[in-house]
Amino acid sequence: MKKRMKRMVALSFVLLLAVEGLSGCKKNSSSSDGSVEITNVSYDPTREFYEEYNVEFAKYWKDKTGQEVTVTQSHGGSGKQARSVIEGNEADVVTLALAHDITAIEEAGLIEEGWINEFEKNSSPYTSTIVFLVRKGNDKDIKDWSDLIKDGVNVITPNPKTSGGACWNFLSAWAYAKNQYNGDETQIKDFVTKLYKNVSVLDSGARGATTTFVENGQGDVLIAWENEAYLTLDEHPDEFEIVTPSISILAEPSVAIVDSVAKKRGTEEVAKEYLTYLYSDVGQRLAGENYYRPTNTDILKEFSDVFNLDLNMVSIDDFGGWNEAYEVYFQDGGIFDQIYTQ
Repeated sequence: MKKRMKRMVALSFVLLLAVEGLSGCKKNSSSSDGSVEITNVSYDPTREFYEEYNVEFAKYWKDKTGQEVTVTQSHGGSGKQARSVIEGNEADVVTLALAHDITAIEEAGLIEEGWINEFEKNSSPYTSTIVFLVRKGNDKDIKDWSDLIKDGVNVITPNPKTSGGACWNFLSAWAYAKNQYNGDETQIKDFVTKLYKNVSVLDSGARGATTTFVENGQGDVLIAWENEAYLTLDEHPDEFEIVTPSISILAEPSVAIVDSVAKKRGTEEVAKEYLTYLYSDVGQRLAGENYYRPTNTDILKEFSDVFNLDLNMVSIDDFGGWNEAYEVYFQDGGIFDQIYTQ
């Protein structure tokens, strides 16, 4: 309840900032009174985090520069959000679910080469992982990935073609099967095919999948971002529980300045500071409070009562990096298309 009230207060403040900034022209971010507006195009489950973060950043920027800043938010499936930026959604910064989505914007000529090295930790200020959310009592006795292929188990997960979180979900399942079958690709593909045959709803984004499972009551298990699962427990503590699989993945959401937009709108300085402040103690603790894993190891330890810090996690490097992984698994005609159309 306390967390919910905090988010409501933060949202009210952000909405007030947005209303006050409506008189400004988006194409020219600085208004006559010296205020500035930036747009953060993000993925679904970061809504609550950035509602709070934007309030803290506005205070920080005001103290540092004397300037009022308004941050406009946009949320959706990460892949879909990346395409919207490529197609003209003028983001000053993007905070997306995986590096490949930002690379796509770079390849469209909107972000300068080398963006991944502009900020610490490969421009990933916080991390997450993939867990299962089940209904209280766990009637289907779901304990690990192997339970998701059982007859009668109804799985909810978003679509990897539009959702970054869904890509992490898919790769987590693949990593489990690879370990179980000693790398035998035929058996791995058969396992993951069976899993997706049990998927009844393939939403476009992670938040949509959560709504399907939590609000609409569909499915026995939701494959979810860790932070999304914990937020659900905050809202519905008596209705759901989290199951941590034996193998998961280190999910590294990425951030970048959209250089072409920031240069045109004169927001380069504030956009860079907006992303840099994510690495501050304030930004890191807010990430932890919203159930993202801080990349600052000392601050991460402060949340050891929340996160399983000994979880067995593979990384995207185990798949050859995002460029290779995307081409192999999620590109049109890739492994996901092959198994999902069977």
